[in-house]
Amino acid sequence: MLAFVCFIFVCCTCFMCFTFYAAIHFIICGDHCSLTYSAGALGGGMMLQGLSVDSSGPSFTPLVVVELVSDAKEETIGWLLNKIRDQQHDGGAELLVEQLGPGVGAQEKENPNLFLVGATWQRLLSGAEDVGLFKESTDGSMRAFTCANKHNFKDFGGDGDGFLSMAECQYIIKHELDTLRAKDETHVPGYKQAKLYPGKSIIRRLLSKRILIQIFPLHDKEELKRLSFSWYKKVKLSLQPLDDIRHYYGEGQALYFGFLEYFTFALVPMALFGVPYYLFDWEDYDKYVVFAVFNLIWCTVILELWKRCSASLAYRWGTLSRKKAFEEPRPGFHGVLGFNPVTGREEPLYPNIKRQLRIYLVSLPFVLLCLYLSFCVMMVYFLMEGWALSVYDQEPTFWTGVLLFIPSIIYAVVIEAMNLIYRYAAEFLTEWENHRLESSYQNHLVLKVLVFNFFNCFASLFYIAFVVQDMVLLRQSLATLLITSQILNQFMEAFLPYWLQRRRNKKMIRKVQKRRILEDKELPLAEQVRLEADMSTYLGTFDDYLELFLLFGYVSLFSCVYPLAAVLVVLNNVTEVYSDAFKMCHVFKRPFSDPAANIGVWQLAFEAMSVIAVVTNFALIGLSPQVKTYFSDSETHLILWTVAAEHGLMAFKFILTFLIPDIPKHIQIKLARLEFESLEALKKKKMLEASELRKMVQ
Repeated sequence: MLAFVCFIFVCCTCFMCFTFYAAIHFIICGDHCSLTYSAGALGGGMMLQGLSVDSSGPSFTPLVVVELVSDAKEETIGWLLNKIRDQQHDGGAELLVEQLGPGVGAQEKENPNLFLVGATWQRLLSGAEDVGLFKESTDGSMRAFTCANKHNFKDFGGDGDGFLSMAECQYIIKHELDTLRAKDETHVPGYKQAKLYPGKSIIRRLLSKRILIQIFPLHDKEELKRLSFSWYKKVKLSLQPLDDIRHYYGEGQALYFGFLEYFTFALVPMALFGVPYYLFDWEDYDKYVVFAVFNLIWCTVILELWKRCSASLAYRWGTLSRKKAFEEPRPGFHGVLGFNPVTGREEPLYPNIKRQLRIYLVSLPFVLLCLYLSFCVMMVYFLMEGWALSVYDQEPTFWTGVLLFIPSIIYAVVIEAMNLIYRYAAEFLTEWENHRLESSYQNHLVLKVLVFNFFNCFASLFYIAFVVQDMVLLRQSLATLLITSQILNQFMEAFLPYWLQRRRNKKMIRKVQKRRILEDKELPLAEQVRLEADMSTYLGTFDDYLELFLLFGYVSLFSCVYPLAAVLVVLNNVTEVYSDAFKMCHVFKRPFSDPAANIGVWQLAFEAMSVIAVVTNFALIGLSPQVKTYFSDSETHLILWTVAAEHGLMAFKFILTFLIPDIPKHIQIKLARLEFESLEALKKKKMLEASELRKMVQ
């Protein structure tokens, strides 16, 4: 009776927690890449150092590559290049662009439509002001950069050489390309089906019509070498170079690696506490109450402290108080052309009621169907476990003992395969729902993926813990699922992409060597750009955060019955740092900088998991024989005590959320001072304007 009640209570509470956090979220949010050229100093005339794209060579430092389809119409190419080169007051981006010359022994199958994009230094500085870039001023505070006050900022000397990082320059160029808009054109020249209207983003239209293949930033050889050496090429017990990562890849990537590092260090106390607990109480599975209580306090505190750590990093990097850019419609968004009252422009409009019908009549039933299939697979797993156990009972040998772990290993592999297949289905459904904004698309995709992954990975553990009540089987299943998933993730995320990229690189190097042009194993710029163009595209931190979310679940939910879970996750995270760093530098294209101020929706996801952990651990405590001895007369009293204690700690958790400020006090003071100075400057400006107006009247 108690087990059934606890199981129902845990399931209902978990469902309510997910629903609650999802509702709050939607209310709030509505290869080796061995580089063979030097980018040179980003200053003055942006001259290239020792590079040649063709016989004449480019007159600027290439920062970004734009690749069109190989059969793009000449009039389309000319129109786009003119848009990129035109002055801003004429509707252009005022950037520098040249076509990449043919590669070594150019073949017909090579795409000739690759273009290198750069900018003058003054254009980059004005772009920094346009995007609202925050930089450190001479008084030590972070302020929005303006060209008028550029000499009031730290590290701005002379013409400002080196003031902007290469990642910031590339982000500025990407922003300027994204803001290219149609004026009087009704369609893309050469493609009558690619309709345009005044104010429509040209780049987004070209992407949606598959005329534009990709836009990606180039690597910097020397800077990448320095970063690689300090990041992962030396095995050392030290912190990651987060400032260098941010300088090269941007704030979004740096925050992910910062969270990975923080999560790893936060696991150390639990790992140190778990090792002696494992050694002395391993055979007594009922003695997990103390570890469960420690688990509850741990998962409650670390997330609150991470908010403060995240705020400190974001302030230091200038993204904490940075205004969020106005979101444009996604490239894949479609609808009937109408008037947008916010922008005052004509753009596609799609009725929200149609989107809601697609979500609730198609997407939701599909997700529920997938959860049912996952449940069926789980029951097959338990049948396999029962069969393996019966074989072991009949003939307890070494090999039949090994057989006991086979069902869990097979189930772990099936879970990973189902997660992968479901991910593709979720992306297709979310795309079909036709969300207007990228943030809305990401929110719905994250919600779909999290719900399924949570159920798929943890349903069997909940069933074993609260229905079967077999702590030995729970420990065995948790260990097998955790270890197998870590091995598979490392293989899929690092080894496989690296192997594929190595094959592509060897083909490129062999092609160049045949023509006796490769010297000192360095590729010419044209070949290097084409090599980067063929590299896999980095799809963002979604999968990385999802992996950490599931690991956090394994540790916070059931590690009290398997104390070594934290140790395994620490070891996994250490290898994850090196493998993720390696694939960022040598497997994927360089991503554009993402000026993130926090880890976004994943903060809510981790907090939801911590709430579920409170419920789960208290339910496990209630089922413990140690606790049952105090309530031997009445199971009702035990249930009431467990629920009351769980509610008490839950209340304490939310009180702690309010007691611990998300932003440290000294940063709050600096932000308040900056706001005060901005208001004072605005008052002085208005007073000056009023004074000048009175003089004109007199």
